[in-house]
Amino acid sequence: MISIKSKEEIEIMKKAGRIAEKVLDDFNLFIKAGITTDQLDSRAKEIIEREGGIPAFKGYKGYPGNICTSINDVVVHGIPKEEALKNADIISIDVGVMYEGYFSDSARTYAVGNASKDAQRLMDVTKKSLYTGIAEARANGRLSNISHAIQSYVESHGYSVVRALVGHGIGSKMHENPEVPNYGEPNKGIVLMPGMTLAIEPMVNEGSYDVEVLGDGWTVVTKDGKLSAHFEHTVLVTKDTPEILTEWRKKKQ
Repeated sequence: MISIKSKEEIEIMKKAGRIAEKVLDDFNLFIKAGITTDQLDSRAKEIIEREGGIPAFKGYKGYPGNICTSINDVVVHGIPKEEALKNADIISIDVGVMYEGYFSDSARTYAVGNASKDAQRLMDVTKKSLYTGIAEARANGRLSNISHAIQSYVESHGYSVVRALVGHGIGSKMHENPEVPNYGEPNKGIVLMPGMTLAIEPMVNEGSYDVEVLGDGWTVVTKDGKLSAHFEHTVLVTKDTPEILTEWRKKKQ
């Protein structure tokens, strides 16, 4: 079953979204060489709790961190630890917030210091693919139009979309129906309706889309060791233009 959110539920989700946004905006300036992923985790927790939210990932299915910190060839679910960032790394930060019983989910990939041209291009394409997919999150359209738009854009630039992991519905649970793949044929799947809320999240690899899970049971890496980027927004389907509930306000300085 796919839930249609009421106006009241949407307003709460917007507040949850703004909290996730505050974390990712703050990290524009906070992320730099020498900072550890543990420090990022602590800062995110501080911001979320200061704003009245709860870090949604902490303890979720046993996950140990408040956020996910995925460096270079780590696709998603990197666990914060005493690992210092280095110049030219890229790091994907995934933030989940619970606010008054409702969730938001957002991710962004950052360059640490001076990224290589190849890394920057990967990040730019991944970010653009997210917005290309969001543009298809329209009432009366089919779910797979989102998937197809993302895949088409990514592959036209020579990259691959991860297939083992997908986006999802979101609301009073972190993960709800429907699944939102980042690949597929157009005009398939459910018909989107106003009030649906989706976490759309392309995960894009520099090389093959094949991934594997490390021994900690969480960390997902590219099988070929090449870079991966991840961008995500929580999106509301409306009668008109899709509304992003986690839109980033500040650009990287």
